Amino acid sequence: MAYTAQDFKKGQPRWCPGCGDHFFLANLQKAMAEIGVDPWNTAVISGIGCSSRLPHYMATYGMNTIHGRAAAIATGCKVANPRLTVWQISGDGDGLAIGGNHFIHANRRNIDLNMILLNNRIYGLTKGQYSPTSPRGFVSKSSPYGTVEDPFRPAELCFGARGHFFARAVATDAPGTIEILKAAYNHKGASVCEILQNCVIFNNGAHDAVYSPGTRAKNAIYVKHGEPLVFGDQQQYGLVQDGFSLKVVEIGQNNVTIDDILIHDAHCEDNTLQLKLALMGDNDGFPIALGVIRDVEAPTYNDAIEAQIEEVSAKKPYHSFAELLETNDIWEVK
Repeated sequence: MAYTAQDFKKGQPRWCPGCGDHFFLANLQKAMAEIGVDPWNTAVISGIGCSSRLPHYMATYGMNTIHGRAAAIATGCKVANPRLTVWQISGDGDGLAIGGNHFIHANRRNIDLNMILLNNRIYGLTKGQYSPTSPRGFVSKSSPYGTVEDPFRPAELCFGARGHFFARAVATDAPGTIEILKAAYNHKGASVCEILQNCVIFNNGAHDAVYSPGTRAKNAIYVKHGEPLVFGDQQQYGLVQDGFSLKVVEIGQNNVTIDDILIHDAHCEDNTLQLKLALMGDNDGFPIALGVIRDVEAPTYNDAIEAQIEEVSAKKPYHSFAELLETNDIWEVK
């Protein structure tokens, strides 16, 4: 059956005008329509936060759960009913602060979840406290003189937990967001999609370097498996390996040709170069990488659990409750 985005819409979103959650919700609904999984075979699980209201606006199964526990609930949902397509929605606070432990173990176990991290680098629902992704020195209501902490970098956390899929998009970039959501669905195992978005009330401008098409052309690089790592408004720049690091070069200058540019390999099991790509940006002279950065096949937790149950069950002398009763002493009462 062919679906449209309208088939996945429900209710009237209650977010601030201009909030990145509006953009992401619309892109998720479009992606789901293109993916084509029935709404009744889809579950959207969230925790607590502005972004965690999203299940209320989806015409699918859904749960708005407790703070930080979205990954735990989503794990139970997927293991209990492997036929469901499960999308987990978390903000940077819900997903990486109180929910950080669940985030790393969902990746380590490689549970077949589509994990969405909506990153605006602030606690929006509780009115502007710094979050685990706020940069050092960030001034907020809970850090009036600037934070004295270094932030989590979601890709680094995902890779460190032995994650096999990581992608990134900007909420205002519909084609880019839809593309990585579809790739996440097609990946079997835990997939993490970091969505960069602004909180227009408490942290507007957090991702201005890539939020508009004009700035994105200058400050972002779209990575595609098997294609050269080039960027710029004329695709005039590229990335080359420089010892153990990456280096930005201008194609056509200093005898640099397109053949010198690195080719992106999202399927490489060794994540060294993928991690370097994922950590670029934030005023270090490198562009911010968007697209599917890592996509590697690996056994999934839920498949392994199912296989283990079948293997153990096959060795048992009973295969149903009635047979179990018959394995013990039986007598007839008259």
